[in-house]
Amino acid sequence: MTQPSVILATASYDHTIRFWEAKSGRCYRTIQYPDSQVNRLEITPDKRYLAAAGNPHIKLFDVNSNSPHPVMSYDSHTANVMAVGFQCDGNWMYSGSEDGTVKIWDLRAPGCQREYESRAAVNTVVLHPNQTELISGDQNGNIRVWDLTANSCSCELVPEVDTAVRSLTVMWDGSLVVAANNHGTCYVWRLLRGNQTMTNFEPLHKLQAHNKYILKCLLSPEFCDPHRYLATASADHTVKIWNVDGFTLEKTLIGHQRWVWDCVFSVDGAYLITASSDATARLWSMSSGEDIRVYQGHHKATVCCALHDGAEPSSC
Repeated sequence: MTQPSVILATASYDHTIRFWEAKSGRCYRTIQYPDSQVNRLEITPDKRYLAAAGNPHIKLFDVNSNSPHPVMSYDSHTANVMAVGFQCDGNWMYSGSEDGTVKIWDLRAPGCQREYESRAAVNTVVLHPNQTELISGDQNGNIRVWDLTANSCSCELVPEVDTAVRSLTVMWDGSLVVAANNHGTCYVWRLLRGNQTMTNFEPLHKLQAHNKYILKCLLSPEFCDPHRYLATASADHTVKIWNVDGFTLEKTLIGHQRWVWDCVFSVDGAYLITASSDATARLWSMSSGEDIRVYQGHHKATVCCALHDGAEPSSC
């Protein structure tokens, strides 16, 4: 099977993962996932594998095969896995779960290599672009930085007590981090380097982005520069696009009929893919704010999407 240059996948409460031709909207592969719902999808940097985070397993599927079976299963979480991602060379994977742990997995070896205790259900984990720090957000409102070099928690902050941190995102150059919560609020910090390698958070902005849950926040990628945007996907059925310079509202993407659970930018920031409880995914033009493609085929809520339309990394 020849590898498409654009890998686009979605997963749904209908227990399937679907691969789509981004331009035509045609679904060309469906994987049955009977074990559980899929909470999060992520594609490896080399475009070879798709990770599906379920309950309580993470399964790795071959992107370029028609096999319905995973090539590997990662099994030491004990509850819903809510976050998954890869180090930039694809050598290791990280995950966060409602079992209260953040884990690191070597893709070339079975089992979990490291585990960090958050002491509350983990909803979101992101890797700092320096590749040496993980930032997690949990149900109790805690944000923690896990220093992978020192193998310890180097920083802890609570923007709003007892308000779940739903999603975290870091600017590609490591300059900003945004946390979105269940009250529709985004907290923005500048990330500063201290004398050591430890990251310090300097409060920059508080944005009341929505009146309902924010389910995903995402900063635009490197090749979108000099434009820098923040996308917020919400239970109010919309996605809002904010200009990071001043956090003014640029556009509101209207079209989904239910909660919008996930979003991902194209590599150049010109497009956004969204996934919604209305059982569709949509492709939006960032310049017009219009949806230009609807991906229909799932029978229940579409809760996550993954896109890789860039080049494979030569090295980190």
